[in-house]
This record gives sequence, C-alpha cells and structure tokens, in this order.
Amino acid sequence: MRLIPSSRSLRAAGANVADRVRTGHLADLRPWPRTLIDEGPQRSVYHLDSDAEDPGALPVLMVPPLAAPAIAFDLRRGCSVVEHLVGTGRPTHLVDYGAITFADRGLGIEHWVDQVVPRSVRAVSRHAGGRPVHLVGWCLGGIFTLLAVAARNRLPVASVTAVASPFDVTAVPLLAPLRPLVRLTGGRVVTATYRALGVAPAPLVRTAFQLSSVDRHLTRPLAVALHLDDRDFLEQIEAVDRFTAGMLAYPGRTFGQLYHRLFRANDLREGHLDLGGRRLELADVRVPVLVIAGAGDSIAPQRAVHRLTELLVHAPEVVYRVAPGGHLGVLTGRGARATTWAHVDGFLAGHDRVPPPRRRAGKAPAHALITERALPPGRGMTHGRTDGGGAPEPVRPARRRAASPDAPVELG
Repeated sequence: MRLIPSSRSLRAAGANVADRVRTGHLADLRPWPRTLIDEGPQRSVYHLDSDAEDPGALPVLMVPPLAAPAIAFDLRRGCSVVEHLVGTGRPTHLVDYGAITFADRGLGIEHWVDQVVPRSVRAVSRHAGGRPVHLVGWCLGGIFTLLAVAARNRLPVASVTAVASPFDVTAVPLLAPLRPLVRLTGGRVVTATYRALGVAPAPLVRTAFQLSSVDRHLTRPLAVALHLDDRDFLEQIEAVDRFTAGMLAYPGRTFGQLYHRLFRANDLREGHLDLGGRRLELADVRVPVLVIAGAGDSIAPQRAVHRLTELLVHAPEVVYRVAPGGHLGVLTGRGARATTWAHVDGFLAGHDRVPPPRRRAGKAPAHALITERALPPGRGMTHGRTDGGGAPEPVRPARRRAASPDAPVELG
C-alpha cells in the first residue's frame, strides 16, 4: 500500500482488517487431506490425497529437517508445496517425525539416515507399486536424504532434490561470531548444556530461527501496516507465524553430533560424515541431484549450499539453481511458486523413468553440472556460463583425489 493510498487500497485494507477481527484469521491453514501408509519410531508417512494422479509420474517423498514442523511443506492453501505437487498429478508423500521428547535424547543422526529415511522411501515405493521415488529434502532433510542414499545404494530412489541444505558452515555468517567462543571453550559449555537437558529445547530453536531474519522481524509491524491491502502478504505472515510457533526440539545426541561434526569440524565440507563406526561419502551418491539455494538465505547461504555440487562427483547429473527467498521462503515463500517449484517440476519430470541397472564399480560416469548462471569459484571445477537466458552449458568437474581422513579440517 502506498504512503498515500488509493480508495481501492483503503477498501481492500478495511476488508482485510474486518475479516481478521471477525474470524481471527485470514489464511486457510487447513492441512491437505492425507492417508497414513506407514509408521514407526519418529516416522509417520502420509500419502496426500488426490482425485487424479498421473500414472506416468513417479512418486515424490518430502523430507523435513529436525526441529521444523512438517507443515513447512504444507504452509497454507495457495502457498503449499503439497498442494502444488498434488495439483500437477504427481503421487505425493510426506514423512512427519512428530514431537521430540526427553525420552528421545539418545537418538543420533544415524537413526534418521539408517531408519527413518530408508524405511519411508521403501514404504512409498511399495505404495506406488514398486516404483522408484523422487526425494525432496529441505535444509537438514536434504542432508539426511543424501546421506541415506550414500549409505544404502539399493534404495529405490530416482532422484534427490536438496533445498537450502548447507554443506560448508564456514560460509554461514550467522555462526561466525560463535567460533572464537567455541575455540576458547573447546565446545565444553554447549556439550554440558545439551547433555544436561537431554534435548535442544524448542524455544531455543525458535529463537535461533527468528534471529536468522532479525531485520525482517524488527520491521514486521511497519511491513504489515504498508501491506494491509495485500491479503496474500498477510496470509503468508500468519502462516509463517504458525510455522515458527510449532518449532520442535532436537534430541540431545543428534544435536551433539550436529554441533561437533557439522559445526566444529565442518566434516560435510569435505564430503563425508563418520556415523556408527563407518564413513559415509557423498561421492557414493549415484542418482541425479537438484540443488537449490535461497538468494536471501542467512542460515544456508549460497556458498554453503553450492559446496554440495563439488562433492557429488559420481552423480550422473547435478543441477544448481538459485531462487528468491530466505531459508523458509525459498521453499514455500510467495516467490517460490514461480521459481523453486518450477525448478522442481522440471527436474522431476525429466527423471520420471526407471533408472537403468547400476554400473559395476570402476570408472566414474560423466558428471554434468548445470547452473542457471556463472558459478562462484569452487575448488577443482571449471565454470559454466549462460548466454542471455539461453540454455546453460554443462560443467564437468576436474578429477579430484578424495580428502584424507587425517587431513586437517579448515574451520575458517
């Protein structure tokens, strides 16, 4: 709404305020109808109801991160990833971890990598008549998904999409002020805290999420006042508020692993993670991967997300896209409807086929990296380009030797 609003804007603003006062809300927050098809510890797998599914479209399974409620994929009617995918005719599924309590404090990352994600994938594949499954993971959900695929090459997976999944925490400015404190204390303060509590509490997680966009949080009252005539904007604010209020806790052991292995040691930057006595290598991912970064994401900035493209050396195809939005906005913001969702639609449609038998161990297959624009500098990689909106040229990474497990870790 302009500083000097028109009569039309004033009427729209008045109607929005009246509706909010009368009903208490503006957004349609009803969850999309769903049917439970599988369940287990920290795992409820749903099939999203559809009137007409395309028999030629492979099923998709959406994988949320820990601590964030699964409604991230079903934020509100009119701006819901679930609603969009169902509307395209694609068989759509979602896994929900449920609440995390003190009793779950002993669960580690391996529970999600070895149990939750693989069993959810198999359940969806069975429900879809044995067909392979497209995986779409947001943030930590994308990391869990890729590690699960790397650990279990026999999973019926057609492709992986990782949205806003950081693989180099030195590129996260939000964490930079904490590094001197961590070095000084050796991580002992944080370790003692999560061990005593058993979990990373939901209020702490909620506060951390809000701090990631503190500028927008502080200017929100002004933004609402200037958009009182924009119902779609107001509905989005309301839906994001509900999402933030529903933040969940991290199990203590998982939080400890994330803190020590991903934050302090930054293991994923080198393409591996040690879990349960074995090393998982991202180089073992051998399915097509779509990587999407948010242009305004402070939790998973572009450089942190782009690092993944340099690690998937055996994936037959890696596509990198940058879309507008912050950490949640790139997944389900108002701008995501014409950008992120379109990227996902095109990628999934391009891989709606049963993959050929896997090659036996030996020479690595050709690996094409496609980007919508010139990539930022990356180690061991030549750069692609786009010509004024034309089709991007594929980029082939230079051959690299695997990093030694004993090599020093760069903390930046």
